[in-house]
Amino acid sequence: MKKTKNNKILKEKIDTSKIYDPIEAINILKENSYTKFEESIEVAINLGIDSNKTDQNIRGVINLPKGTGKKIKVAVLAKGEKQNEAKEAGADIVGESDLIDSISAGKIDFDLIIATPDMMPSIGKVAKILGPKGLMPNPKSGTVTNDIAKAIKELKAGKLDARVEKNGILQSSIGKTSFSEQDLKDNFETLLSAVKSAKPNSFKGKYLKSISMSSTLGPGINIGTE
Repeated sequence: MKKTKNNKILKEKIDTSKIYDPIEAINILKENSYTKFEESIEVAINLGIDSNKTDQNIRGVINLPKGTGKKIKVAVLAKGEKQNEAKEAGADIVGESDLIDSISAGKIDFDLIIATPDMMPSIGKVAKILGPKGLMPNPKSGTVTNDIAKAIKELKAGKLDARVEKNGILQSSIGKTSFSEQDLKDNFETLLSAVKSAKPNSFKGKYLKSISMSSTLGPGINIGTE
């Protein structure tokens, strides 16, 4: 009941006809978080692209300068010495055929997974499980690599594998409500800059249709696209 009441109060403070400055939105969300847990600040960018077209299916890696504030649980699919390297670098789960079997059984106890190139034939067996969840390792996102230690470090530090969903919307966390105004602003600007840079050369029309910012349980606040 209290959560619904607080959410209603926040909605009343937001003018849905207004386009807010990012800093305004950040402050509204920071000052009106009433949950017992620490909420994330989420950004949804609605793009004018057709994600069904291969040349417009945007996907890329973004390193948020201030991290996301989220504890990322990383799994590594590797064999031999690479398993030891993964464990020493701080991987939460390390395995080979046992990890594939676990995924096949529907047990996905991790946020991201890294695979060495020689394990790709094996991971193909669970592609239909990982793919829809956005977890399939990909060389473009740095999650298919022999440099396991570097990949683990970057993912745990706040590296995002950003991709556009079928509806043309890219969603990402830019931090927590406990982050400073400047840190959230820096992360937002980094995300937006990366998305703008990823605009397909073949695309014609309005690229950035709309941007909204919200807390985990809060309503969206419209942000300017310029």
